Amino acid sequence: MSDEKQRSVVRPAVDVVVAVHTPERPVERAVGSVVGHNTCDLRVTVVCHDTPLDGIRHRLAGLADDPRVRLVEHLDGVRSPAGPFNKGLELASADFTSVMGSDDVLRPGAVDSWLARQRADGADVVITRLEHASGRAVPTPPVRPWRRSRLDGARDRLAYRSAPLGLVSRERFGHLRFTPGVAVGEDIEYVLALWFSGASISFDRGGPAYVINDDAGDRVTFSRKPVAAEFAFLPAVLAAASSWSAAARRAYAVKFLRVQVFGAVLNRPEPSWWTREERDALRDQVRAVLAVAPGAAAPLSLADRRLLDAVLDPGVPASVLVERARARRRFGRPETVLTRAPRRLLDREAPIRFMISSLVAQR
Repeated sequence: MSDEKQRSVVRPAVDVVVAVHTPERPVERAVGSVVGHNTCDLRVTVVCHDTPLDGIRHRLAGLADDPRVRLVEHLDGVRSPAGPFNKGLELASADFTSVMGSDDVLRPGAVDSWLARQRADGADVVITRLEHASGRAVPTPPVRPWRRSRLDGARDRLAYRSAPLGLVSRERFGHLRFTPGVAVGEDIEYVLALWFSGASISFDRGGPAYVINDDAGDRVTFSRKPVAAEFAFLPAVLAAASSWSAAARRAYAVKFLRVQVFGAVLNRPEPSWWTREERDALRDQVRAVLAVAPGAAAPLSLADRRLLDAVLDPGVPASVLVERARARRRFGRPETVLTRAPRRLLDREAPIRFMISSLVAQR
């Protein structure tokens, strides 16, 4: 059951949804970073996913009595963040929504800063800056240098931001939900609907960061899965892509290859893992994406193309596949910078411009 007593919260400007799956998670750290260091009218909905309310309430201690905090139970038996996040979004009544992992924190004043950026630009979406707990910046998305407002999904490479971290207008996007039933990638269809909708998008480039903590080793997204399970989100994305521009489809496909596909190989370094069944599954996923964006491979580096060739040909030995995944990470060498077609060398998605924007994004 939900903790349904409505406390003395006037309709907030921002509804922040935090999903928590076990009382072992430091959810009080996340909630405290929101309610303790912002002055705007906000509410934090803590969705207790397949875990009793009492355990989370005990973990929150005095924060559970804060009028800006409400606890809600969500039971679905599905090991996916989609259910609890969708529950929180359904309960939202604020002008803007925001989602947050239970392990993560906001730097002081982050929500206030997002709202200030939104009001200055009249934005439908405000993207937050990201940091690791060490303070090292996360250079995604690699937006055009120094750009803060009127972002474009393709030109600003927004597909590289695969979580809706920051503010999202409930009036414009209140109908959106995370993809249910998938263990990873549940937020990808959601964010792509933001990036490629023609919405007004701003980047709070110099504001306080959203901090990604990695001190919880049981995160769903960190565990290895069969290729079919890891890419279970893809059919919904490809169905939505039919309404996107060619530039948007290409932008997403390049990101999919670089991050999802090449990352899947790098994160499975034992050649024995790559059975023929898994190789065929990976090839089929890539073919499906290239079918909607035929030119997506053109701006990739020589090293990336060699890996892509191996992905598309399951006859290539798995040891070669894995070694090519490692080779593409040896940055700075000619094969990680040059493209097969010289005319693609300065393409927006090619390594040179991509790396420059990534370096600027770290500042």
